[in-house]
Amino acid sequence: MDHGSSRGRRRKQTSRVLTDIHYNVFSLPAALMVEHNMSEEMVSDLNTFLDRLRENKNKESAGDKLIGQIHNGEQLTIDFTLPEILEFRTVVENLGVSYLRHFVEFTKSQIHPKRVEMDQLWSVHSFEGDYNPIHDHLTKSPMGISFTCWTKIPDQISKPGEEEKLHYDLYNSSGAIDGFINFTYGLNQTGDPERLRPSQSRYIKPEVGKLLMFPSWMQHCVYPFFGPGERRTVAGNLNCFNLTPEQIQEAQNGV
Repeated sequence: MDHGSSRGRRRKQTSRVLTDIHYNVFSLPAALMVEHNMSEEMVSDLNTFLDRLRENKNKESAGDKLIGQIHNGEQLTIDFTLPEILEFRTVVENLGVSYLRHFVEFTKSQIHPKRVEMDQLWSVHSFEGDYNPIHDHLTKSPMGISFTCWTKIPDQISKPGEEEKLHYDLYNSSGAIDGFINFTYGLNQTGDPERLRPSQSRYIKPEVGKLLMFPSWMQHCVYPFFGPGERRTVAGNLNCFNLTPEQIQEAQNGV
């Protein structure tokens, strides 16, 4: 009996069976995030506005409403009804509407029609050593959307090539995520990969013009950076109020 030939036939049969197995792989979403790149003109206009705001003697600190540990910079309230902010506000509110639409599409959920509108807006001017502890946001409506964007980033945070890495090596005091924002949407443990459990957090490098939108319940923190320069952030919240039957009818009629 030729045992070698038998084993060879079995290997070929097994190989053929494996290639005939068809399957799909899909992920189970924990949350959605929208990323938008603002135009250079909008970034420039925001910086001009914020420069004037910082010089304004009547500027209002947002430090009593925010937990940011901003010892070397400042956190300022922005009046989002000002004409200078109108274009930015319009973009953000439209992105909020798109966020809800994509949530419904991705999750196959049904939600009551909403009115999306700005709730709060502020700026954070961070310098060496400043940071934000882990936190989430509150809005006046039960459903809320939050956003953050950057108009200035120190050179040492904008390390060339870092954006191409899928994993940031934190050993040996690498400083790989200095100045980054970290979003957390579940429990993370060192042994998760060996349990086939995907990471429940994500580091994101701030970039000039990048705007991120996420559910207000999602916890996040911002790590300190070291050296010269300002990390300038504009952030805020959107309310998502239920439309009344009359408002729904008006919307359907194009009023």
